[in-house]
Amino acid sequence: MNTPLPPADELALIDHELGQLDARRLYLLARRDWLLRQPAPLAWGAPAAPAVPGRPKEASAPSAQNVLLTLGAVLLAVAALAFTLVSWGSLGIGGRSAVLAVVTGAALVSPVPLLRRGLRSTAESVAAVGLLLTVLDAYALYAVGMPSTAAGTATAYAAGAAAVLAAAWAGYGRALPALRIPLPAALLAAQLPLPLATLAADAGPAELGWALWATAALDLALAASAPARRPARAAWIPAAVLGAGALLIGLSESAAAAAAAEAVAPAALLAAVAALGVAAAWRIPGAWAAATAGGLAAVAALGGTARPELAPGWAVVAHLALALPLLAAVRVTALPEPVRLGIARAGAGIAGTAALWGCAAAVTALVTRLRVLDEVWAATTPAAGVPLAQPGAAAPVALLLAAGAAWWLARTLPARPEPQVLAVALGWGGLFTAPLPLGLPVAAVLAAQLAVTVAAGVLALRSPDRPTAIAAGAGALLGAVSVSLAALDGRAATFAVLGLLGAGCAAGAAYGPAPRRARSGAAALAVGCATATAVALSALTDLAVPWWALPVLAVPAAVAVAGPGLGAPRLAAEAAAAAAGVLALALACGDAPVLALALALAGVVCAGSAVRADRRALGWAAGVLFVAAAWVRLASAGVGVPEAYALPVTLPALAVGFLRRRRDPAASSWTAYGPGLAATLLPSLAAAWGDPHWLRPLLLGVGALGVTLAGAQRRLRAPLLLGGGTLAAVALHELAPYVVQVADALPRWLPPALAGLLLLAVGATYEKRLRDARRLRSALGRLR
Repeated sequence: MNTPLPPADELALIDHELGQLDARRLYLLARRDWLLRQPAPLAWGAPAAPAVPGRPKEASAPSAQNVLLTLGAVLLAVAALAFTLVSWGSLGIGGRSAVLAVVTGAALVSPVPLLRRGLRSTAESVAAVGLLLTVLDAYALYAVGMPSTAAGTATAYAAGAAAVLAAAWAGYGRALPALRIPLPAALLAAQLPLPLATLAADAGPAELGWALWATAALDLALAASAPARRPARAAWIPAAVLGAGALLIGLSESAAAAAAAEAVAPAALLAAVAALGVAAAWRIPGAWAAATAGGLAAVAALGGTARPELAPGWAVVAHLALALPLLAAVRVTALPEPVRLGIARAGAGIAGTAALWGCAAAVTALVTRLRVLDEVWAATTPAAGVPLAQPGAAAPVALLLAAGAAWWLARTLPARPEPQVLAVALGWGGLFTAPLPLGLPVAAVLAAQLAVTVAAGVLALRSPDRPTAIAAGAGALLGAVSVSLAALDGRAATFAVLGLLGAGCAAGAAYGPAPRRARSGAAALAVGCATATAVALSALTDLAVPWWALPVLAVPAAVAVAGPGLGAPRLAAEAAAAAAGVLALALACGDAPVLALALALAGVVCAGSAVRADRRALGWAAGVLFVAAAWVRLASAGVGVPEAYALPVTLPALAVGFLRRRRDPAASSWTAYGPGLAATLLPSLAAAWGDPHWLRPLLLGVGALGVTLAGAQRRLRAPLLLGGGTLAAVALHELAPYVVQVADALPRWLPPALAGLLLLAVGATYEKRLRDARRLRSALGRLR
């Protein structure tokens, strides 16, 4: 470290600075000690003093104060109730009035001095007690002045008392604005006068709905006129509750109307609710839900007058037609955003509900086509078979209207993919089910639905938008399945529909500009149609069902021959062909010889495909199929010798292992020869242990000896260990009877003694035995 100062000067400077640091440290320590001894709290923003260990505080002072005040108010309220309801009869009229007047007046006046002293929480508690005492005053007045009046008079009195109390509490809250309880209490009390007055007059549900609407309108006016932070701003909450009640009453009355004249009164109430909801969304920011309720009420008001004169399905269409114009609100920029969003969502909700109803009706009609499976080809012409289900014409109309609305939204909101997908799905559903209720001949219905299916497939192939293509492809798939089921009613219709669908799907798979996914789906459908055609052709013959597997296997064979010529849809076509092969094997399961033949043919198909370099993995499937074919054929012939089942596996496996070892000398003998040898040795060993004859153990022992010697000569671990273990097990099996005889002839004490001597010998030569075991392990490790 080089410095410009001489060493002596630098050392003096360092000593001086260290002295200053020590002095500063002593000053800070003394100041800290003085601050800790001061009883006054630290100033705002100063660092807090260290906490003194002790019991932690479970509640802060304000929270404990609030709990105490709340408990006190509750106890005073309970005492007031007990006095009013129990001890009231012990005083005269004057005494009663005096006690209540004095207590109520004291409770209402006490908050004034409390607020002056800054005791706001205490003032709130006392004011709450005072408000409760005013309710008790009203009850006491009713009990003294009208002790034996009818129930209707009691309800009317409750309505008047609620109005008076609401006004009084509102005035009290205005007089003492520091109190937060009176104004909300007045707002709650103001919800009761009109509904209670309606009930007192024995009015019907419609009048009650108007009372709820009027109260909600007053609440809305109060909420709209109050400043943002005033308690009256919360009046929109009871307005929403009462408005919902009026809406429910209007909807129930409109649904119960049996004629158009009876639906006029509920329609007027619903129209008023609609106006109130739109007004709420107009004046209150973010209240789009009120506009949604208003839109629903408006549609229900207009549609309710026409509903009694229409069939149920056409009533849905009428409501849908009235709701669709509401969607145009999204483009009316003159309206506030909550109004636009709420009205548009109301239209979308009604359109979605009508679309769901239409989908349910269409699905029900299409599912009934499954009845044709009870008796396929019941007649030679489709017209004489099982009739197609005919839904009402309203369902397709509803679907088409909803599809048009979705298409309009897709043009209006191009950034959202959902409307376009819904337009495609609903349009397909409407067009596909439209021919059913028209009374057309079955052939015409099938032709129209086939045309819709083809159009959906073309859209799936040509659409650049992926969600739209997926929706169209799903519609094409469902349409193809439905038309194919309906065509099973007649032979000519079956072959015509399957042929047209297969040709169309093949053309779609070959359509180059289409997306790869769409072409793959078309290829899979083409293979499926070809498979169904093969099954139908087999059904024309008099062959048993298991023999149908052979024509079906021609489909995967054709796909395997085509191979790379299929292009991009190759993988999907091969997957569908594999499914066809599984179907063929399932058909052949009823006859074991036919199943063996089908398995062998399927193995040939897989082996032919495995010739190509990119399908080598199918060679394993071919091997499995060939082995399964051999096993099934042996089982059908009644062969029970396990070697007959194991040798067809062992010989090819050993050949494959030999070829692999020639290409890769470093390959382990366990992977090359282990599976093949184990496939024969282990089942034969299990059979030899239960075989009382001598031929099987002898042949197995000779074979195991040969395998062991070959493993030792070639220095291969798997043959050496598998063959040696099998040979030892066979020898033990042959010596077991003699060992048992010798053991029975020996004294009972001799085996324990021999075991003890053996343990002693092993213990005495443990180190040598351990060295021998290591040598054996290293020798085995040198084997391959």
